[in-house]
Order: sequence, then C-alpha cells, then structure tokens
Amino acid sequence: MSDGAPTPPAMPALSVSGLVKRYGERTVVDSLDLDAAQGAVTAVLGPNGAGKTTTLEICEGLRNADLGSIRVLGQSPRDPTLRARVGVMLQEGGVYGSVSAVEALTHAAALYESPQGVSDLVDALGLAEVATVPSRRLSGGQRQRLGVALAIVGRPELVFLDEPTAGLDPQSRRAVWELIASLRDAGVAVVLTTHYLEEAEHLADHVVIMDHGRTLASGHPHDLVSSVASRTLRFTAESGLHLQGLEKRLPHGSTAVEVSPGTYLVTSPDLSEAMGHVSAWCIDLGINPTGISSEQRTLEDVFLDLTGDDLRP
Repeated sequence: MSDGAPTPPAMPALSVSGLVKRYGERTVVDSLDLDAAQGAVTAVLGPNGAGKTTTLEICEGLRNADLGSIRVLGQSPRDPTLRARVGVMLQEGGVYGSVSAVEALTHAAALYESPQGVSDLVDALGLAEVATVPSRRLSGGQRQRLGVALAIVGRPELVFLDEPTAGLDPQSRRAVWELIASLRDAGVAVVLTTHYLEEAEHLADHVVIMDHGRTLASGHPHDLVSSVASRTLRFTAESGLHLQGLEKRLPHGSTAVEVSPGTYLVTSPDLSEAMGHVSAWCIDLGINPTGISSEQRTLEDVFLDLTGDDLRP
C-alpha cells in the first residue's frame, strides 16, 4: 500500500557535471553539465569544434576526463558491466573493409545475450541489397546506416549516436528517424549529436546547445524557441510611418521597426495578439497593409543567436 510519499524522480541514464577536458593549453570541454533521461532522445548541438564528440567519447569511456563527474546508467563510464548495456556509434570507423554488413552484424550480435535479429536490422535500415558487399565498397550513407545497426544490435539501455544521419538521403534519414523513435518508445535513452537542426527539432525531447565546451542552453526544443526567440510579423505599407503608437498597443516585450522603406517588422512574444493590434492600428490610420506574414522562428534561429553565424573550421 502506498504511504502517500511522492515517487522519487528516475535516475538519469546519463549525468555529466562540471566536465573538463584539456589538451595541453587548450580546453576542449569547459565545466559542461548534461543530463539525458531514460526513454528520451537528447540531442547535443554545437558548431564544429564545440566539444560534442569529445564529450561523447568521454561518456563512452574512450577518453579520460580531467575534471568532473560522469555517471552512465549509474556507473563509471569505464565500468565493464556497461559493455552489454550501452551502444555506441562513432563518427568514423568500426568495421574492417573486407567485412560485409551481415558479417559485421552477425559477429556483433553473438557478443550479446539477447540481440536483435540481424535480418530485421538489415531490412529496417535498407541494407538488404548490399548485405554481403564488403564494407569498403559501401557508400558513405550505407556505412552510416550500418553504424547505427551495430550500435543497437545488442538492445542497449543507452545508445550514443554521433552524427547518425550525416550524408544520408531523405529516405534513409527518415528510416533512421523512425528507428530512433522506436528506441525511445521502447524505453531506451538516446544521446545523439547532429548538425541538422530540423532533425533535433523533430526527434529530440531535450536539446543541449553547447559551444567552446560549455552548455549555452538546454530544454525541450519548443521551450527553447519560445523562451529565447521572439515571433515575428512582417507587413508592407507606405514608408515613414510613425511606430510609437503601434508599439504602445503591442504586448509587453514587443518591438516595431521599419527594416526598409515600406517594410515593417514586428517582434512579439504573442504573435496572434500582436497581429490583431497591427490590424486595428492600420484601420485607425486608414492604411491598407499588404503582404502581412507571420514568421515563427525555429531552433536554428535559437542556435545562431547563441553561437553566432561566423563560419567554423
């Protein structure tokens, strides 16, 4: 019988606190915090050189941290008991060039007590036609899909996927998305890195945006967009309108500017209310605005706001 006490929160599948990694004088990961929940997809985003891959490799037990606490399913990343519980997809490598996809998967499956069916994975990831082809002859996209299959063949509780859809065509990317969603539905914790912001927005339950080895923002994609980025309304009318009267009507935190002659941009936390005030203001002035359009900002806008739009090497 329940004593009425609240149920304690589930332990995160991955918990990283104050992670630091240095190479000589260069700090690659700088006091990073990161949690990934069980049965959820956590996307780690950042520009090139942000420290994403290094962070994952430390969590996978492939590199040592200089400082910080890392718990993977409650254990140290290098605990040998994790080998049967954690799946890993690296950015590159992992299969000898002479080994075929079905040979690699069959060998990997034999290492686990209750693996997924090799033929099921081959079919799910569209590898049937190249299943017996040496991996050196596979396309980049086919090797990516094989890497995903190898990461999940052992039915892991937690899986790390580093750029799982890089170089994939839209059909293959969709298949990988469906597979990742099925893992989440089965209670698996998925931690992935990606440069495709729409992928994170579509898949992720939790997003961590990092740069220069630090966490800049984290949360559900919708919450990040709502809290960091304003919604915008664009309309055209005669140039030189005085906007002070409009700004007084708009919701708190809104702005109105003429971005070019006759083109006006309104930003507001409440786009529907702002649109009503813009319409009423125009009617009061006898103005007939044209080309009114709303622009809901995206996770990519948030990403660029936080990390800048400079090119990275």
